[in-house]
Amino acid sequence: MNGKVKRILFWSCIVVCIGGVAYIGYDYLHKEKNNDIYKKVQKEVEEQIKEPMTEEEQKDQIPIDFASLKETNEDIYAWIDIPDTNIHYPIVQSQTDDSYYLNHTIEGAEGYPGSIYTERLNAKDFSDFNTVIYGHDMKDGSMFKDLHKFEDADFFNQHEEVVIYTETEKKVYKIFAAVVYDDRHILYYYNNQNVEDRKDFLQSIYESRNMKNQIRSEVSVDENSHIITLSTCISGQPENRFIVGAVEVDE
Repeated sequence: MNGKVKRILFWSCIVVCIGGVAYIGYDYLHKEKNNDIYKKVQKEVEEQIKEPMTEEEQKDQIPIDFASLKETNEDIYAWIDIPDTNIHYPIVQSQTDDSYYLNHTIEGAEGYPGSIYTERLNAKDFSDFNTVIYGHDMKDGSMFKDLHKFEDADFFNQHEEVVIYTETEKKVYKIFAAVVYDDRHILYYYNNQNVEDRKDFLQSIYESRNMKNQIRSEVSVDENSHIITLSTCISGQPENRFIVGAVEVDE
């Protein structure tokens, strides 16, 4: 190999390395910028929740300023909160494209971390048997990364509540399962309108076999319940999802 060819290869490698570093830097800054969107709304909600209220007011009042959130995005229709996790986010549903919020923030910025969202197969009042809520498993701990905390038996046993606020009510859910699941599209595979499909979905959760699975067998849930299924990815396992199932209960 002559000197000229060596120099060309050398500078080609330098250009590739610089380009790679630049891309990584751009990707990191882009994600940070998108994450800042959520930090802003989370801070606003935290301040609202901290405002002093009586016990009766806490029970009846919705501590989320949905009017303000809807100024950011009219697709925001609920808020999810899981104690002792980083999961404090608005929930969105696109009016036209179920995959849109997979890679768009609530402000419409493209790319990760996306949004916490549902699909149009689900009603936005959580009246369906099963409302499936999606979020990315982000390495920085944001979005639905903390669902994986429920793989730990101690954490699972000490944390059983998911709270969802809508514009008109506070909904409390009790977690009955946290399991490794396959990548089937749950709402396509199990029809919410079919009683046997509802039973089959619950059975599929209890029949899942994995060392990370956690089940609360004493929690009452059946085909007539209203449940939420929180779904996220598992790093290195594209054929699987980690799901947390919770059933609506009276406060």
